[in-house]
Amino acid sequence: MLRKGFTATLLLSLSVLGACNLRYISFNDVINSKFTTSTQVENTPLREASSVVVCRSKQCAPAKLSMSSEYIYNSLLHLFENNNHKKMLVCQANPSSKTCLENYITLPIKVGITPAYMYIDSVKITDVIINKGSNTLNLILNYNISYNGQTPDCTAAQSILYVRNINHILLEDSGYNCKMTTIGSTNVKTIFVIDYVDLDYGYIGGYYSLGLSGPAYGGGTGYMLLRLPKNAYPLSPVLSTPKKQNAKSNTTNGLEMKMEVPVDTQQGVEEETVQVFPISKKSN
Repeated sequence: MLRKGFTATLLLSLSVLGACNLRYISFNDVINSKFTTSTQVENTPLREASSVVVCRSKQCAPAKLSMSSEYIYNSLLHLFENNNHKKMLVCQANPSSKTCLENYITLPIKVGITPAYMYIDSVKITDVIINKGSNTLNLILNYNISYNGQTPDCTAAQSILYVRNINHILLEDSGYNCKMTTIGSTNVKTIFVIDYVDLDYGYIGGYYSLGLSGPAYGGGTGYMLLRLPKNAYPLSPVLSTPKKQNAKSNTTNGLEMKMEVPVDTQQGVEEETVQVFPISKKSN
């Protein structure tokens, strides 16, 4: 009984002390305190995927269980081919839930001596080129970059998508230039380690590392999602059988052949097809 009374007294004292301390905490401190859960992921380090997750037919599973690197390469090829000349949306995402936190990715930079934040919210696929004999895919990408409310002129990024194995899928570029200052061009390089591919809805997720060098410099890392307009499944062509008029069957050397009966075009019916058939020899 004494023990229960001591426990109740202790809890009451702690609650009173906590209430007293809240008098000296502002509303902003409560919102931004460490007790407030935040889903934003910042400066997530670049790392290699331990297991690439692929979603197809509304089911997601690690690729190493039932897929090959060739299957992943072919699926990514279909995905980018279906979205060629389209715009991919970029978002900062949670690596665990694969959900977007912001409609862009951002990183701190310095333009000259002025601190700024660079934003990327979309990437346009300009061209998709297949490399024969290797699991690589050449992509021409145009990043939509802005900083401090300005949009610089940037060259296209010649990128390569490399599928070395089922747990190593890398998208990188050789660097592209952006005119962010008047005294020169800034070189931008991007590395994207893919660990999530959704073939049903056109999502690609992974850890990125982005760096700048030149009059504007800086960089950052994190986790992002690429959202493509179309899925990875090729379009099914519409196949139709041509209409035929009356046909007679003729047996030659045990094979049944089809011969088209000539149609009088003057009667308002056009001849659809012309077929070549064997001509039997006349015996003397």
